Amino acid sequence: MKKFTGVVAALIATFFFQSLCYARIALPKADPSGPLVRKQLFDDSWKFFLGDIPEARLKDFRDEGWRNLNLPHDWSIEGNISPKNPTGGGGGYFPAGVGWYRKTFQVPGEWKDKHISIYFEGVYMNSEVFINGQSLGIYPYGYSSFSYDLSPFLEFGQENVIAVRVDNSQQMNSRWYSGSGIYRHVWMMVTGPVHVAQWGVAISTPDVTSKKAAVQVRTQVKNETATAQSIVLKTLLWNKNSKNAGADQVKVELPANSEKEITQTIQVPAPLLWSPEAPNLYQAQIQVLQDKKVVDDTQTAFGIRSIKFTAENGFQLNGKTVKINGGCAHHDNGCLGAAAFDRAEERKVEQLKAAGFNAVRTSHNPPSEAFLDACDKLGMLVMDEAFDCWRKGKTKHDYAMYFDKWWSRDLGSMVLRDRNHPAVIMWSIGNEIPERSEPEAVNTAKMLAECIKKIDSSRPVTSAIVENGKDWAAFDPLMAVHDVAGYNYHLFAAPSDHQRVPSRMIVQTESYPKDAFTNWKLVQDNSYVIGDFVWTAIDYLGESGIGRWYYSGDVPGEHWEHDFFPWHAAYCGDIDLVGWRKPISHYRSMLYNNDEKLYMAVREPAPEPIEIKETWWSVWPTWESWTWPGSEGRNVQVEVYSKYPKVRLYLNNKLIDEQLTTIEQQFKATFSVPYSPGVLKAVGVESNKEAGSATLQTAGAAAAIKLTADRKEILANGEDLVYVTIEITDKDGIFQPNAANRLHFKIDGPAVIAGIANADIKDTDPYVGDSRKAWHGRALAVIRSTQRTGDIKLAVSSPGLPESTISIKANTITNNRSSDE
Repeated sequence: MKKFTGVVAALIATFFFQSLCYARIALPKADPSGPLVRKQLFDDSWKFFLGDIPEARLKDFRDEGWRNLNLPHDWSIEGNISPKNPTGGGGGYFPAGVGWYRKTFQVPGEWKDKHISIYFEGVYMNSEVFINGQSLGIYPYGYSSFSYDLSPFLEFGQENVIAVRVDNSQQMNSRWYSGSGIYRHVWMMVTGPVHVAQWGVAISTPDVTSKKAAVQVRTQVKNETATAQSIVLKTLLWNKNSKNAGADQVKVELPANSEKEITQTIQVPAPLLWSPEAPNLYQAQIQVLQDKKVVDDTQTAFGIRSIKFTAENGFQLNGKTVKINGGCAHHDNGCLGAAAFDRAEERKVEQLKAAGFNAVRTSHNPPSEAFLDACDKLGMLVMDEAFDCWRKGKTKHDYAMYFDKWWSRDLGSMVLRDRNHPAVIMWSIGNEIPERSEPEAVNTAKMLAECIKKIDSSRPVTSAIVENGKDWAAFDPLMAVHDVAGYNYHLFAAPSDHQRVPSRMIVQTESYPKDAFTNWKLVQDNSYVIGDFVWTAIDYLGESGIGRWYYSGDVPGEHWEHDFFPWHAAYCGDIDLVGWRKPISHYRSMLYNNDEKLYMAVREPAPEPIEIKETWWSVWPTWESWTWPGSEGRNVQVEVYSKYPKVRLYLNNKLIDEQLTTIEQQFKATFSVPYSPGVLKAVGVESNKEAGSATLQTAGAAAAIKLTADRKEILANGEDLVYVTIEITDKDGIFQPNAANRLHFKIDGPAVIAGIANADIKDTDPYVGDSRKAWHGRALAVIRSTQRTGDIKLAVSSPGLPESTISIKANTITNNRSSDE
C-alpha cells in the first residue's frame, strides 16, 4: 500500500471534507455509545451586518443590533438595482461592498480531544474567518470550498464566536452576477484523532459490464496521535434499495502522526448502471474500527458507469455512444440571487431535464455541491469548470490577481470535492483565456491538466477556446494539451480541422441559440464531435443585455458595446428567469429527443414602421400567443416545429396551409397568416393522417389570477422552497399573454417570501419584496420555510381582479439521512 505523496497529498491536507450525498440534512444526535456525528449543518442563527467594522472579529464585540438570519445568504440580491452600483452591467447593477457574519455557539467539554473544523462550501469573496478573535486565514476565490481547523482555538464547555468578513468591494471582479456573502452551506466537522481524511475517499469504476463491475475505493486515513495505531478499515457498498452490494475490510497499521492510503477493490454483481435515463446511485459506507469499535463512519454517494472518448466513436457511456445536448449555466438562481438552496439547485436541474438537455457546463466556475448532487440524482451530465481566466484578467479585480498563488488549491479543491460524482464526465480548466494565443498558455494548460490527472485520470480535460483574430490553426498546440478540444462558436471548422488533426475530439463549449439546427447537424454527422453546449441553458443575472432584441430607434449594438440599463440580466437562455421554456427550447429539444413532436408559437409582429432588430445571441421574440390586438388583418408569422413529415395549420377550423417539416426543412414551417382572433391549431400529418396537435386561443381581458405550486408540502427546516407560478387568465381561464398587472403578495403561516420575479430583465423592481408586475402574463413567487410546522397561505391580489390564494403545508423532517463527507 502506497502513501499519498506530492501535490495530491498537499491538496488533500488543505481541506477537511469529502463530497456530500444528495440528502443534505443535518444528522440526528449521535448515540453516545456509537461513533461521533462527524458532520453537522451550521447554517442557523447567524448575525449579519452590511458594512465594515474591524472590531467585529473580536469575541466580546456587541452584535445585538445586527440582523438575524440563516444561511445560505446573498446580500446583493436584496439591494436595489441601480446604474450607480459599481458592479456595472457585468454584475447586473447590483450592490456589493463588505459584510460581516457572526455566530455564537457552545462546544461540549467532551470534544476536547477531538479534531474540529469548520467547512465553507462557498463565500463570495475574499473571506477572512476568525475564531474567538484569531484569524484563520483569507480565501479569495468565491467559488471554492475550504475549511479551517478550529481545535487549537476553541474554549471547551464555553461559548465561542465565529466571525467572517466578506469583501466583495473591489469591483468589477466578474463578468456576470456573482452575489455577495456566505451563499452556500456551512458545516461543522467533528472526528476522533484517527479518521478518514479531508476529501479522502476516491471511488472509481475501472471495469464495468452489465454482469459485474469492479468498484475501486481509495481511502486516505489519518492518525493524529503521537503513537502508532492499529485499525480495521471496513467498506460496505449499498444500492438504491439499501441492500448490501459488496464489502471488504483490511487491517492497517498507522504510524504516529501519519496518513496512509488504502485501496480496496470490491466486485459488484449485476450492477445498476448510472446514466441520464437511469441515474442509479450507490452509497459507500467507510468505517474506521479500533478494538472492534467504530471510531469514524462516513458515507459517499457514487455511481457505477464507464466513460470513453475516442475520435472514432465519440463519447461513450456504458459502451454506447451519447451525443451531448448541453447548455451552459451560471450559478445564480434568479430572484434568489446566488443563494444555493438545495431545492433551488434541484429545480434548476429539473428545468434542464424538462428542456431536453442531457448535459450542463458549469460556466465558468465550480458549482455548489447541491447542484452536483441533483445532477447525480436526476441524471444530468456535467462539464465541471474551474476558471474564467488565468494570468491575464478580463475585469480589473478578477481571478488573474490570485491565479499564481491560488490555482493549485482551487483546482485541487474542485477535483477532490467533485471526483466521486458520476454526473461529472469532463473537467474544464478555463474559458476563453485571454493569453490563449501565446506560447505560455500551452505551458499553463499543461500544468493545470497535469494537476488534475494526478488526482483523477479517469476523465478528460478540456477548456473553451474562442477565435481572436488569429489563424484558428494557431491554437493547435494549445488544443493538443487537452483530451477534448473545446470550441466556442467555431464548430463550423470541425470538418476541416478533422482533416488536419484526425485524432482530435471536439465539443462545442458555447454556441449561438439561433444556430441550433446547424450545430445539431454537425454533431450528428461527425463521430469526433461529441456535442454542443448552447449559451445559455437558463437566463441569468448580469452580463446585462446579452440576447436582447431591440427596435429601430433604440441604441444598437451588442451587450459589451454600450450601457443598456435597465437591462440587468441575460436573455439568451432557453429557459427564462421564472422557468418558462422559450420556443427555442422546444425546437432544440425536438432536434435531440423524441418525446416532443409538435410545437407552435408566433413571432412578435413589429409595430410598423418600426422594425425589430436582433443581436448575436438573440432569437426573434416569439410567444405562445394568438392574442395580438391592433394587428387585425396584418400578416403574422406562425412558427411550427415538428417531427412529423408534414403539418397543417387551421384558423377557426379553416385550413390555412400545409407544409413539409422534414430534415430538409429543418423540422420547421413558417406560415404567414392574416391575424384574426379565435383558435389557431397546428396538426401533424403522418401517412396522410392527422396526428398530434397544438392550439393557441385568443384571450379576453384579464379577469383572474391562477396560482400553481410546484409542491404542496414543504419541509420545516428553514431552507426548503416552494415555487409558485402566477398566471393571469381571462374569465374563461384562457391564459392572457399580454397581461402586465401589478401583483401584491401576502403570506400567512410558518414561511417567508424568499423572492419574487418576472422574466422581464428590464424591470428593476427589487427581487425581494411583496409586489411585482406580471410580464407576458406571468410572475413567480418563491416561498421559504421556517423551522415551524403548520399551514401556509399565499395570497396574490391585483387591482380590479379577485384575490387568489394557495395553501401549502409545512411538515417535520422525515428523512434524517445525510452524508458525512
